[in-house]
Amino acid sequence: MSATYRALASVVMLIGFYVVALLQLAAVVALGVWLFSHTTGAITGKLLLPLVVALGAVLVGLWRAIRTKNEPVPGLILGEREAPGLWATVRELAAAVGTRAPDEIRLVPEVNAAVGEQSRLLGLIGGRRTLYIGLPLLQAMRLDQLRSVLAHELGHYSGQHTRLGGVAYRGRLAIEETIERISPRNPIGWVFKGYSKLYLMVDNAASRRQELEADRSSVLLAGHEAAASALRSLPALDAAWGFYMRRYVEPGWSADLAPDDLFGGFGQLLHARSDEIAELRENAPDREPSRWDTHPPVGVRIAAMADAPAATVAPDDRPAAILLADIATAGRQLQGVVVDHGRRQVLPWVQFTAAAVAAGVQQQADSLYRAAGRFTGVPQPGLATVLELVRAGRLGEFAEQFFGDATRKEAAVRFAGPMETLLDNAAVRSGRAHWRLSWTGPAQLVGPHGEPWDLAEIAKLAVSPQTLDEALARLTELGIDPGGATVVESQVSGRDADLIGALANIKVDGREHDVLVLDRGLVIIGNPGKANQGEKRLRALVGATPVAELVARHAFVPYEEIVSVVVKREVPLKAELALHGGRVVTMQELMASELLEKHSRDTLLRVFRQLNDD
Repeated sequence: MSATYRALASVVMLIGFYVVALLQLAAVVALGVWLFSHTTGAITGKLLLPLVVALGAVLVGLWRAIRTKNEPVPGLILGEREAPGLWATVRELAAAVGTRAPDEIRLVPEVNAAVGEQSRLLGLIGGRRTLYIGLPLLQAMRLDQLRSVLAHELGHYSGQHTRLGGVAYRGRLAIEETIERISPRNPIGWVFKGYSKLYLMVDNAASRRQELEADRSSVLLAGHEAAASALRSLPALDAAWGFYMRRYVEPGWSADLAPDDLFGGFGQLLHARSDEIAELRENAPDREPSRWDTHPPVGVRIAAMADAPAATVAPDDRPAAILLADIATAGRQLQGVVVDHGRRQVLPWVQFTAAAVAAGVQQQADSLYRAAGRFTGVPQPGLATVLELVRAGRLGEFAEQFFGDATRKEAAVRFAGPMETLLDNAAVRSGRAHWRLSWTGPAQLVGPHGEPWDLAEIAKLAVSPQTLDEALARLTELGIDPGGATVVESQVSGRDADLIGALANIKVDGREHDVLVLDRGLVIIGNPGKANQGEKRLRALVGATPVAELVARHAFVPYEEIVSVVVKREVPLKAELALHGGRVVTMQELMASELLEKHSRDTLLRVFRQLNDD
């Protein structure tokens, strides 16, 4: 029933989108006739041009949506030889729910499972079916839990939920394409944005009903306990996957490194932190229901499952990984299919972690070394530069920039924390220590024989002129050479910087520029182009050019070069940035300024406040 409802809703709402367009076209024509009869042709053309452009965007959006095919998601295609157990299970469950088995099973790098169907004639004729299974599910779930997940997905087939996938996809695409091409200040765009929200509300409501229908298949074939526990596992596994990527993978990826076994590493994390993940599974907070969700909250789904008929099914706590012939090999093959390593150096996990953490520590040390270079005028600063400041009794004077609420004496004492980072960096640069991988906690600095090294006590000695010689003697005993630890990046790079906002048509020092707000500085782009195409220009720029390349190509002001910011007016923005060396940069938002997204100005103001607080 919900499939029929969604079919009707998708088609009617999509038709309604273009009915609205035709009505507006008629209104534009009528307005044009009236204007032409009461004004000159030039005035008529000037007033109607934005409206005609907006309606043209509707036609372009429709054309692109019609021509776009809903292609399968990239993944590793699993045949009978690679996944005999998985294929047998899928066919068994498909027969149980009364549907045709998928034509293809793809392994994907997500904490998710899904189904797709390349249907024809608005879903009236079925097509090739694809079942997508996230490798993390096979690594983490019990066999009965995965059967529940598979039964749910096959329930979408038996409920004919996938038939209209192409229609819904094209409807969303047509509306997105149209809105993207219309200026946010164009009144026609306001109408279409309002309609798009209505379309998504209707389509998402139907999608939520379909999820509850498919859940009944999970309960019927896997039982209440397996179905409910599988649902509870998903938020915990998603959080674990996110933690794994942020903590273990991304630092090395940003340093142009890649692990040789991406998914095997996640399996190691699951095993090492099984108790933490189990606790997270039991205590993960549920989200509040929203009209914009395509899936109901987990709590709502589990409550609905309680009333669904269930078969008597014996628990099966065997690992779901047994459904694949060799999950380790499948993980490596999946990495080869979906991960583009580019020019990154691919390393085994032990070496990957050692190099990744060392690169991160070097980046932190470089920031301190650059500050020391600015303070002393030394062109190639390093640990020796900082230690000379300690010996001269000037460390507090240098360190107070990092601790705004401290006196010089207090700043010197508190600099023991940054000093430990510099000593860790020197230990690695001297070849005497390296960072050891741990799946249960942060990487640990270890010495030549694998013994843990903690340089915190030496760092405390190194921040005082009275105990500096003792600190140096201890470093010598360990074989650490302070003179070998120098700055690597003398200027801040955009290698792993993230874009957090952007503003178009901003006056910088009296001339119009586009400004990209990064997490480590401002990219200032001169000669930006037409004022009325600012948002479109920004989207095209950041969509086509890597952030690191934009930093290298245009003027870049790192936040560490900014001494203070005076915000004279927040809206429209007007500010003065005082830089090291005495230069002052003025920024002023204009009437013609546009934002990449609505919070870009707030993001920049927040950055300014943080710079003043530091």
